[in-house]
Amino acid sequence: MKGKVMNRSNIQINRAMIVTILALAWPTMLEQLMQTAVQYIDTAMVGSLGTQATAAVGATSTVNWLVGSSISALGVGFLSFIAQAYGAKDREAASKAVMQAVLVTAVCGLFFTALTLGLSGVIPVWMRVDESIRALAGQYFFILYLPMLPRTASIIFGTVLRAAGDTKSPMKIGVGVNLINVCLNFLLIYPTRQIGRFWIPGAGLGVIGAAIASAVAFTFGGLAVTVVLWRHPLVSPKGQRFRPDWAILRPCLKVAMPNMLQRFGTSLGYVAFASMINALGDVATAAHTIANTVESAFYIPGYGMQTAAATLAGNAYGARDRQRLKDLTAMFIPIEVGLMILSGGALFFSAPALMDIFSDSPEVIHLGTTVLRMVALSEPAYGFSIIIEGMMLGVGNTRDPFRYNILGMWGVRIVGTFLCTTFLDGGLIAAWGCMIAHNLLLFVLFLRCHLRGSLTAMV
Repeated sequence: MKGKVMNRSNIQINRAMIVTILALAWPTMLEQLMQTAVQYIDTAMVGSLGTQATAAVGATSTVNWLVGSSISALGVGFLSFIAQAYGAKDREAASKAVMQAVLVTAVCGLFFTALTLGLSGVIPVWMRVDESIRALAGQYFFILYLPMLPRTASIIFGTVLRAAGDTKSPMKIGVGVNLINVCLNFLLIYPTRQIGRFWIPGAGLGVIGAAIASAVAFTFGGLAVTVVLWRHPLVSPKGQRFRPDWAILRPCLKVAMPNMLQRFGTSLGYVAFASMINALGDVATAAHTIANTVESAFYIPGYGMQTAAATLAGNAYGARDRQRLKDLTAMFIPIEVGLMILSGGALFFSAPALMDIFSDSPEVIHLGTTVLRMVALSEPAYGFSIIIEGMMLGVGNTRDPFRYNILGMWGVRIVGTFLCTTFLDGGLIAAWGCMIAHNLLLFVLFLRCHLRGSLTAMV
């Protein structure tokens, strides 16, 4: 009888845990899905203006990703600290950490504003943008980075809210940002035009209009998330002093810096990887670009679950609850792997149709379909890596993910692609094979951590 009661109790606990996981994960998934959808729409809208417009917008995209990822890395440090503080039921420490996040947001936002605006004219030159569109690319970059302070607030404050278990507020704000961006694109990019019986007003600003639309949307997002943070019943910084508190900043930066170096090193790796693929010719470049865009949408379930894993692992670590951390790991892994099996299967079978949407070249479609089906088979293994990495971030271990990702990117993907394309006359399939090898190495390394009990050993 006692055994039956215990089993029922365990079932109830597991059900409650699953509900908590899904409640944290689905808003993040929806937010990322919306961002991906808007990215597709933006690409299509700007693409309709011609090749030069597309090139001007895409020319500085790597820099955009680099800046955004650096700021996100700072947010990871606060996510870990705040999640652990709530796990330990230390509301005061969490509130102090939020004010330190506000301070870091102000400093970093102003720093990146001055840096990006000051370099807006020379970045297109550094990125080897064609001279005919350098001025346009510079103008686009300048306008896009005018609201750098609210963009920084949106990233870091959104992470703070997720650390406290509130994933719905950033999701709602993200949806609003995307809707504003799309609507303003229609009004600012195109001139006044007739669609059916209706006349749609438009400013006809082209690429500049796209930049203004994004800047306005970013400004709204930053202001909205700031208001939500200040009014939030759990993480409002009201009443805290606006000055550095190194007792909090040190552990946050200790967690953030390896993650920042990881993202910086990874972004440079993507640049090197893309440059080697560009040397393979137009067909390979087009197939890679489209396949990479298509593939990103199928990682959304994985990264949505990672946010939930980081938050709940941080809570368990803060409470020094080793058993809960074990239970979370046992729960997250099958859910994550199951989701990525479904996602990988969907990508495998839909690859030809998805490639056909973005290209009418049979060669590009065939090559893109081949590499997408290759990577689809590795998605379950990559999903495992994502979830273990997320839990490591939650407990404050960013050093191991840093080492693993840098080793995988530069030791396997970059070196392997260089050897395959330079000496072995390999093409895009060989390059994506090296990318898959990178993903499999991460799986082996994170599996080794899991089997050794590295997560629970920290408690």
